[in-house]
Amino acid sequence: AAARRRAAEARVAEAVGRGAAVVLRYLEQSLELAAAERDEVQELRASREAALAEERARVRELSAELDEITSTVHRDELARAEHRMRVEALETKALEELGVDPTTLVEEYGPHLPVPVPPGEDGEPREPVPYVREQQLKRLKAAERGLAALGKVNPLALEEFAALEERHAFLTEQLEDLKNTRRDLLDIVKEVDDRVQQVFASAFEDTAREFADVFSRLFPGGEGKLVLTEPDDMLTTGIEVEARPPGKKVKRLSLLSGGERSLVAVAFLVALFKARPSPFYILDEVEAALDDTNLGRLLNIYEELRERSQLIVITHQKRTMEIADALYGVSMRGDGVTAVISQRIRESEPV
Repeated sequence: AAARRRAAEARVAEAVGRGAAVVLRYLEQSLELAAAERDEVQELRASREAALAEERARVRELSAELDEITSTVHRDELARAEHRMRVEALETKALEELGVDPTTLVEEYGPHLPVPVPPGEDGEPREPVPYVREQQLKRLKAAERGLAALGKVNPLALEEFAALEERHAFLTEQLEDLKNTRRDLLDIVKEVDDRVQQVFASAFEDTAREFADVFSRLFPGGEGKLVLTEPDDMLTTGIEVEARPPGKKVKRLSLLSGGERSLVAVAFLVALFKARPSPFYILDEVEAALDDTNLGRLLNIYEELRERSQLIVITHQKRTMEIADALYGVSMRGDGVTAVISQRIRESEPV
């Protein structure tokens, strides 16, 4: 029974294989026909796109030609309008300046009449010459230049010259005063620059000395110093901080850890405090990133600073609170109202 079943299944599988081969053959034929139709459609599309491109190019050419013709017509219209306005202006000018209407002016002085010629150098009169526009335009321009060179007669020229001379003397005096003032200001600026350089150099020297001392205490075995970027020009120089913690060769702050950078910043601030003391300082969680060892070193420096200044420290560190004279805490009560709690740890020593 199993053999007959397997034989039947084999016959079925063979029939399915023959059917699949037939279907595959039909599919290949359909694909060939579809590819042929696709190629034909693409050729037709390409030819139509080429024809469309030609028509579009033709439309662009015709549009450009139409724009050119329209521009030419507009230019001609503008030229005619300008010519008409120029003629009207000349007619109005003739009536206003010469008191002659255009018709009479053309009849008596038009280009159809010969042009009179001034006498020669010997004073002998000369015969009129025919009208030539280019020559008469040259004569007109030469006459206008001569008239402009003559200028107008100013009867108040002497009074104006005296006023200008007085004004010139006043401005000369003012200019001399400005020069003196400028010279005095430059001297003052130089004195201020010298004083600034002196004060800055002194402050930098003290801060650099204190920074080296404080750094060596916060980083035992390390080396830190302040360096001027332009030591020859104190007015434009910058300051670079070089820090080398113990056991490291790097000096750039960007290569230090977050805690080390925080401690270097604290060292710089403390150096400023010691170089130029202030009555009080406000420190906001400067020791937040420090471990117990570095915190102990910083607290020793706090003790030194409090001898000359008052410290207001914002902190969450218990050891920092232990050395404080007074504690102030902000707490929220059960009713949601904020309350300030104070506690004096030690009494101030009598002076």
